[in-house]
Amino acid sequence: MVDRAVIEQMVRKSLQERFTGNSPVIIRPLSHNGGPNPLVVNVSARHVHVSQQDLEILFGPGSQLTKFKDLYQDGEFASEQVVNLIGPRNRLIPGIRILGPTRNYSQVELSYTDGVYMGIDLPLRTSGDHDGTPGCVLVGPHGALNMDRGVIRAERHVHMHQSDCDHYGVHDGDYMQLKIDGPCGVVFDRVLVRQHPKVKLEVHIDTDEGNACHLPSASRIELLK
Repeated sequence: MVDRAVIEQMVRKSLQERFTGNSPVIIRPLSHNGGPNPLVVNVSARHVHVSQQDLEILFGPGSQLTKFKDLYQDGEFASEQVVNLIGPRNRLIPGIRILGPTRNYSQVELSYTDGVYMGIDLPLRTSGDHDGTPGCVLVGPHGALNMDRGVIRAERHVHMHQSDCDHYGVHDGDYMQLKIDGPCGVVFDRVLVRQHPKVKLEVHIDTDEGNACHLPSASRIELLK
């Protein structure tokens, strides 16, 4: 007979390995597509953004996010802080990583697969668009945050500098296609253009999409108008 405590420890470890928000997978530039900047596709695992006020509810007064790993965009990072998510079926996803820096709103970004598991009907939204979205409970070491909204499946998008927009002939809010060649090649429609003067050219897709095209085996990536 195996001791019950040992079994519980094994189960907790297995769940942690399965559900912990991993650092994003970055595919190094495979083509400039003739443009001024290299094209990078980033698979973004489930993660959380929080306001300073909500961070202090979860981790205590005066808490600050501490850097675990830099992300591709300058100034953005995966933090050391993780939280547990509880959904409407009382199902749990432990160890979801908070991305920094803090924002003026709190938001949870999950894949559709996560939503099915949690029993949450995820709306497809751009970051910050929370009208009519479902909520959840986030649990940190200091307290619990009852979110009445802000749980979304993030719309796939491409961050662009104005020079990239000029090259591709697009504007903020337009949609493009992302073509991925390889053994599991696909073409993703409706990639939202998000222009900002301080960003690097980068496409964000989620784990479902990254798995569908097996992004690590991609031989070429290309943005199409």
